[in-house]
Amino acid sequence: QVQLVESGGGLVQPGGSLRLSCAASGNFYSINAMGWYRQAPGKERELVASITSSGTTYYAESAKGRFTISRDNAKNTVYLQMNTLKPEDTAVYYCNAKTKRYYGATEITQWGQGTHVTVSS
Repeated sequence: QVQLVESGGGLVQPGGSLRLSCAASGNFYSINAMGWYRQAPGKERELVASITSSGTTYYAESAKGRFTISRDNAKNTVYLQMNTLKPEDTAVYYCNAKTKRYYGATEITQWGQGTHVTVSS
């Protein structure tokens, strides 16, 4: 069993900042890529940003220049620093991690429960 626990969501005014955190715990041998997805009301879940275990990052166009993803491998934690937030960033943000139970095992995709981000004046 692997648990992903997100924190850091909340209500922020347009132009403000938030920092999301996601800590992984439980039974796993390794964590490969970690990422953040979001789902706005009435829309499909979409990838916001991801980061590999070696630090290679990917950003959706909507996140480029405003969001920064990082991770602390020693703490099995991934972060998403969100700056210059816009109302259209309002969504539930989900943490995602690809884990292996043991060396050579098939990769398993894990999901957190989500944290709400509301950008509104």
